[in-house]
Amino acid sequence: MTQIRLLATDLDGTLLRSDRVISSRTAHAMATAQQSGIEIVWATARARHSVHELAQSCGFRGRAICANGAVVLDLADGTPVVTATTSIAMASASAAMSRVRTLLPGVVFANVGPTRFVAEPAYAALCDFADHHRHPHDMSLSELLPDLDEPMVKIVARHPEVSSSDVYRKALSAGVDGVELTHSGAPYVEMAASGVSKASALAELCAVDGIGASEVAVVGDAINDLPMLAWAGTALCPSNAIAEVQALADRVLPSNDEDAVATYLEELVGASPP
Repeated sequence: MTQIRLLATDLDGTLLRSDRVISSRTAHAMATAQQSGIEIVWATARARHSVHELAQSCGFRGRAICANGAVVLDLADGTPVVTATTSIAMASASAAMSRVRTLLPGVVFANVGPTRFVAEPAYAALCDFADHHRHPHDMSLSELLPDLDEPMVKIVARHPEVSSSDVYRKALSAGVDGVELTHSGAPYVEMAASGVSKASALAELCAVDGIGASEVAVVGDAINDLPMLAWAGTALCPSNAIAEVQALADRVLPSNDEDAVATYLEELVGASPP
């Protein structure tokens, strides 16, 4: 059996429990695995600031793929250092938003950079703190997007009356050029630069380190995890994963509330739960 050298895990719905907390068992399992020579990489749709907060909560000091592959962070010294970004060209962003507005009149947007988040006022009005780990009243607002003073790494779109899953399916079916559409289960659709995904970022990290896909295990639960699950040698998911993910997985683990990732890591290193 091929030795696993790296485990990449999604956060929400996978590493995190339903209360969005990393359990002490999971924190201990990650630390033990890293001490045993297995690198842990977080792969998430989340932005830099919320990844940093989670890392501080459990002592994680590894690398994190953020914004569905558009941003890579190094948390080795406890601060979230951006080491790579892949941005969406402004012309492509404008064209993509115009296309989605045509497909779904009433849709509203926000633009995301490595450190900034700018929303249309109507977008912010639909948000809760949990959506982006930002208080809506603290969001930077602009009536005219794209409007960002740093490279744009992600576009998010939502509709006041149409569910995010339906927005995603309609946009994907109709086609939106110049961007990579995905959905994390959040109440909005996400767009990165064309070709960018958690898989593309993970493959680049592994290539630099001389790690082959067969030496990588991946855990995820949603549509935005499918590319990296298909790329990795070992595809895993918690039992709460969507049907498409479970169909692709080599193995279904216990649920995220039962510490799915910790269960697998403990098996890898022969450790018992603390």
